[in-house]
Amino acid sequence: MQFDTVIHGGMIATADYTAKGDIGIKDGRIVAVAETLAGGERRIDAGGRIVMPGGIEAHAHIAQESSSGVMTADDYLSGSISAAYGGNSSFIPFAAQQRGQSVDDVIATYDARAARSVIDYSYHLIISDPKPEVLEDQLPRAFARGITSFKVFMTYDLMNLGDGGMLDILTVAREHGAITMVHAENNDMVKWMNRQLADKGLTAPKYHAVSRPELAEQEAINRAIQLAKLVDAPLFIVHVSTEGGAEIVRREKFNGAKLFAETCPQYLALTRQDLDRPGMEGAKYICSPPLRDAQTQDALWHHIAQGTFESVSSDHAPYRFDETGKFLNGKDIPYPKIANGMPGIAARLPYLFSEGVVKGRITLEQFVALSSTNAAKTFGCATKGRIAPGMDADIAIWNPEERVTVTAADQHDNMDYTPFEGMEITGKPEVVMNRGAVIVEHGELKAKEGQGRFVARQPVDLRGKPGYTAKELDPSQNFGAVLR
Repeated sequence: MQFDTVIHGGMIATADYTAKGDIGIKDGRIVAVAETLAGGERRIDAGGRIVMPGGIEAHAHIAQESSSGVMTADDYLSGSISAAYGGNSSFIPFAAQQRGQSVDDVIATYDARAARSVIDYSYHLIISDPKPEVLEDQLPRAFARGITSFKVFMTYDLMNLGDGGMLDILTVAREHGAITMVHAENNDMVKWMNRQLADKGLTAPKYHAVSRPELAEQEAINRAIQLAKLVDAPLFIVHVSTEGGAEIVRREKFNGAKLFAETCPQYLALTRQDLDRPGMEGAKYICSPPLRDAQTQDALWHHIAQGTFESVSSDHAPYRFDETGKFLNGKDIPYPKIANGMPGIAARLPYLFSEGVVKGRITLEQFVALSSTNAAKTFGCATKGRIAPGMDADIAIWNPEERVTVTAADQHDNMDYTPFEGMEITGKPEVVMNRGAVIVEHGELKAKEGQGRFVARQPVDLRGKPGYTAKELDPSQNFGAVLR
């Protein structure tokens, strides 16, 4: 066979094994994996390097308005370039529905925005206005197109659907093989805490962490899972930030729930102390759920190693440290008016490799699963996330020993800061490929604007997750048949 490209001499790393070998690529696909392969119009020497599937960033906010109207700093060109420099060959940002907007309009808007991407992409829909026409007509059309996931919120007044709205959404998702993602925080707990702090004049950035208690996340995670179990629908808990929340997820997954979850690097690398930096510097570290403490970091690492989480995602929410982002509502403002989120799409995988694999917290195989393979399985990216014949040639070649210091300039995004500034990292992606095309090579961008393609995704993979049948909805019970 004639190969377009042969990657030779590297240590191939998958979610299941590592072995030295060669990879043959033709027409954008992997067509051969063997101990040695001859030929290739181009031969890439991967000696001393790790060759793994390109990362799949499954949680990012790109060219997206928040519910309060703040636009992220990264569009699909800068955001995809930053993702590629971080070892990713595809991503699934959010496409947000605003109140009164049809899902068809949302998709058309993001199709136009995403046309600039240098890597492959899909969307998770954010649903904030689940009218009957949305549930009965528009969402099924989106599913048919291959958009098989969407996100709902249990907090923020402009986004919170309430428990009944969540049950409606979960039911529609189950019927179409889609998965519902949820931001789980108890809205009333957060609002009550905000009032208490405001009454005492405690409005500096550091009080953001106080305003969103661990209990608010834990209660909402438990409630979201019970709602999903009632209708036996798959559920994905995003950005778990607490030990208690992670433990609830672990317990329910052990009992067979159709449950998936993630955490994020910021909850492993930073603490609430960062919110107490001088002046308004703490605003850089405002995100929700908020940063916690060192004890929580240790617990989250334990859950990562034990398989509680399918992925470690960036939750890249780039708001600049100026009047276009964090301070859209003014400079000296109380923390609830500061734009909520921080960047991290380029730092996600280098941080996880350095702090996870290099420091012995996780294996290389676990790193591959957390960075790519599990996201492909969970979100239906059928031809991505694995190194095997027939798969897209989405590949990242890593130097496992190179040491770098994180700087904002090296993130290649449209941001003016990185929360990981100054951290010492070991391990770096040197070559990143998307469908056989080199998009980043030794620090140089090779990709062209718009070469990324939309990925139509398949239904969620529920193998090994038997789910839960409420007695009241059990078809074997006389009172259950009417409801199923």
